[in-house]
Amino acid sequence: MAGKSYSASFKFKVVREALTSEQSDAEIARINDIHPNTLSKWKKQFDSQGPEIFGTDEQVKEYEQRIGELEQMLGKKEVELALHKNFLTGRRKNS
Repeated sequence: MAGKSYSASFKFKVVREALTSEQSDAEIARINDIHPNTLSKWKKQFDSQGPEIFGTDEQVKEYEQRIGELEQMLGKKEVELALHKNFLTGRRKNS
């Protein structure tokens, strides 16, 4: 049987509380209705994977590249819209 499933935001909240609180990990685990071993595991994951929580440098580069591509596409569409608008305005004047 699988254990309970917790959201990432809940895990983060509990680990942050454990790192900043004057209370013991056992108290924080009890307050949040989790097993102390679960909190210990989450803290170890946070310590070992902390930087990856915010994305790797490669992921950031990929997102920045994709944003650049989307900005270029948007710019092209804006030019197309302006041309269509000018075309329609010109046709109305000639009619």
